[in-house]
Amino acid sequence: MGFAELLLIAVGLSMDAFAVSVCKGLSLKKLEARHAVLVGLYFGGFQALMPVIGWALGYRFMRVIESVDHWIAFGLLTVIGLSMIREARQKEELNDDLSFKAMLPLAVATSIDALAVGVTFAFLQVRILPAASLIGVTTFLLSALGVYIGHLFGLKYKAKAEITGGVILILIGVKILLEHLGVL
Repeated sequence: MGFAELLLIAVGLSMDAFAVSVCKGLSLKKLEARHAVLVGLYFGGFQALMPVIGWALGYRFMRVIESVDHWIAFGLLTVIGLSMIREARQKEELNDDLSFKAMLPLAVATSIDALAVGVTFAFLQVRILPAASLIGVTTFLLSALGVYIGHLFGLKYKAKAEITGGVILILIGVKILLEHLGVL
């Protein structure tokens, strides 16, 4: 998997975190740089950690399911992408709480899809540390930016970001499947 594909996956995975960051930015009465950095660290950190955990799990079982790994990768990316598109239609409550108690569940919830992608990375024999680092840094940057955008523009871009991320993941899943089937 090349850098461009990894970057697209990183952007796609970060869209949930971006959308939540937009909501956080919208809810903040006074925006400070530390707010954006804190949100970026939570989301970027978990988005970097979860693929590593998924990769470790996938690597452990790779030999057993090697013959169908491309179907699993396609299925996981498609399910994650469709889930992101479905979530884009749901309303979220605004909450300006940036405490550990408030941010931890959000960081875990927005990074569960990265865990599944990590499993896919094991099947595709992706070098996990550079990939997870790229995902983490991309998510950090987009989440920090999301706080600013949310504070400035509100909820206008939240749904579009989630839909875009979902479509990107589905298209990458289709590409992986077509490559393994010899179509591409």
